[in-house]
Amino acid sequence: MSLILQIETATNVCSVALSENGNIIASKELQQRNVHAEVVTLFIDEVLKTAGKQYIELSAVAVSCGPGSYTGLRIGISVTKGLCYSLDIPFIAVETLEAMTDGMIAENAERDVLFCPMIDARRMEVFTAVFDAEGNRIKPTSAEIIDQDSFSDLLQTNKMIFFGDGAAKCSEVLGTNLNAQIVSDFQNSARHLTKKASEKFINKDFEDTAYFEPYYLKDFIAGKKSV
Repeated sequence: MSLILQIETATNVCSVALSENGNIIASKELQQRNVHAEVVTLFIDEVLKTAGKQYIELSAVAVSCGPGSYTGLRIGISVTKGLCYSLDIPFIAVETLEAMTDGMIAENAERDVLFCPMIDARRMEVFTAVFDAEGNRIKPTSAEIIDQDSFSDLLQTNKMIFFGDGAAKCSEVLGTNLNAQIVSDFQNSARHLTKKASEKFINKDFEDTAYFEPYYLKDFIAGKKSV
């Protein structure tokens, strides 16, 4: 038996879900920038109340650990650490791009296709990776500046689905390829963490709550305030 609280704050979506033995029993989410700190704990309370569960019943907390928004990741990780400390339960980290791919695979019946999740970074840059239809990693996670030659080797022989909040801005340079499909309405969700979180719980693949850091992928560069 496992009751896992799942938190997704890596993008502009703030999402919380509760899974019991690998099945979602409650969820709450909002797609809006800069609200994560205000609503994530409220969403957790609401999800538990909806499912008729208590904090003390939780088996673990799983969080989308990046790459993604620096601020969003810090909020999600901090809340997860606080819960795991106070409840003395395991901390589970799920890479955001892996969770996105699991969500997209679940929604797509095609199997002769590659999946390319994209998280918006700056300008034409995205955080991305490539997976096959079984969720196996084909291309490692990286920060990529997208141009007409991006993924050209894979697109020569494979149909690829590009999705996530970084995919829409790449449609002009990638969408002209007949093997490229751009999905612009995909939304990150804590529900997508379920598969990996359940597997990690079964395998006792837990993180060190005290020392775990978000997967930023790139160093944070703070913007200068205008005088």
